[in-house]
Amino acid sequence: MNHIYIDKNNSNSDKNRNGRRRLKFIFLVVLVVLTTKTAYMQVSFGVRGGLNLQNINGEDEMGDKLKNKLKPGFHAGVDVAFPIARDFYLQPGLFFSTKGAADLNEIEDLNLNISYLELPIHLVYKPQLGTGKIILGFGPYLAYGIAGKVKFNDEEEDIVFTNDADADEIALKPFDAGADIFFGYEFAFKFYAQINAQLGLLNLEPDVEGESQDAVSKNTGFGLSLGYRF
Repeated sequence: MNHIYIDKNNSNSDKNRNGRRRLKFIFLVVLVVLTTKTAYMQVSFGVRGGLNLQNINGEDEMGDKLKNKLKPGFHAGVDVAFPIARDFYLQPGLFFSTKGAADLNEIEDLNLNISYLELPIHLVYKPQLGTGKIILGFGPYLAYGIAGKVKFNDEEEDIVFTNDADADEIALKPFDAGADIFFGYEFAFKFYAQINAQLGLLNLEPDVEGESQDAVSKNTGFGLSLGYRF
């Protein structure tokens, strides 16, 4: 009977070569995947500030529309952009923002000033255009009132932030929420400019001594921002 001779050394050598090929293939696949993910998963940080032009819209207790004027203010803060797909980012932030209205119900020099801490959570689309990128974004925001005053000529009175006010208090609800939309351009050197619009969705009027308010007041406004991304 003929015996089949197996060279164990050659067999092991072939197995080792095949193993090395597999390891190289796996390494290349992992490298490609990691490189691709790195390209899309670069987190960036931003600082931004600018002008607010705000108003309080709504109705008084009689159902008549409020007649206020725009009040200038400002916003400043930081955000973080997380890539979620090609050219798309999830961008939460934290901002200090001043809002309010001027000439309340057409009473000259009767102004409302409100300061908020604001948490926007935006979805941003940034496709390449030229050497920079277009900025298109929208999303909700949450805000909490931290200070406020009603000013008439040289007299001022603090606003009380509460959901249930006394009849003699000037009060607003502390929490606000709404929606943002913005459009802009980010230059190749990382500076960017954008136009912002904001619509408040919550009524700021608190209940008075346990009774629901018929009046409706909501923050609305727009502005201009300048920023830089790191």
